[in-house]
Amino acid sequence: MNCGTIGAGTVAEAIAAHLVAVGHPVILSNRRGPATLRDLVTRLGPLASAGTVAEAAAADLVFLAVGWAEVRDALAGLPPWHGRILVDTTNAIPAPAGLGAETASEFVAGQAPGARVVKAFDTLFARYIAADPRHPAGRQLLFYAGDDDGAKDTFHSIADEIGFAPVDAGTLREGGRLMQVGGPLSALHALKQD
Repeated sequence: MNCGTIGAGTVAEAIAAHLVAVGHPVILSNRRGPATLRDLVTRLGPLASAGTVAEAAAADLVFLAVGWAEVRDALAGLPPWHGRILVDTTNAIPAPAGLGAETASEFVAGQAPGARVVKAFDTLFARYIAADPRHPAGRQLLFYAGDDDGAKDTFHSIADEIGFAPVDAGTLREGGRLMQVGGPLSALHALKQD
């Protein structure tokens, strides 16, 4: 599956490393442009490439991995999503004002009309994302949430393939509340015994 990242920091690099290790091509992008990513794609190997944000967003499975303050700008002006999957890895820090009952991932979905949004990776510290999710005692749990069952099924398969133990936490509203900062799943680092 062709994958892309919007953002190329620690979280995006960790996810990209897992994806290329199992054979998925990844286009990484950031706001500074592809030339700034040369060293990173060289480290990740031949399945990694650098592109514009629009090129990365055209992939089948796209990971949004930017700071919360950058979400709106990162998603602004992109071509129509046409049902492609957008995995929201962001954490709403500081807590945004004015969301009301809406979760941060519902806000993200509103910024990417036509995307099938899945919330994931936000409950884990970056070092747990980067590390091999397979341990002698089991696999690293990876909670995810979303409103589209097909998108969640696709994400579940990819997460399992790269070694995590994916756990469906529900919809963007209910699961998002459990997963966001302050929720009971936030920063919960646990293993599933296989």
